[in-house]
Amino acid sequence: MTLSYTQHTLEKLESLLKSLGFKLRYERGNFKTGSCVLENNRVIIVNKYSNLESKINALADLLQRSETDDTLLEDKQKAFLYELKQLKLEL
Repeated sequence: MTLSYTQHTLEKLESLLKSLGFKLRYERGNFKTGSCVLENNRVIIVNKYSNLESKINALADLLQRSETDDTLLEDKQKAFLYELKQLKLEL
């Protein structure tokens, strides 16, 4: 599987993250996309001015590195997450 850099891929990643209990926020500022835990809330802040490829790579990388509970996911989302975890990203 290769990751295509399309709006559809970004939406699939966003949906997957939300299903896993992450809160996704798009903010402007001079920072790189990242994640943090605030009072036990899983929050991902995305720089809204990053290009599509950067957003997709950052979210995919976060999903690869995160502990996830795939029991929260539908079958298609589980398959996408499994494929994503097997993928080597070139950041």
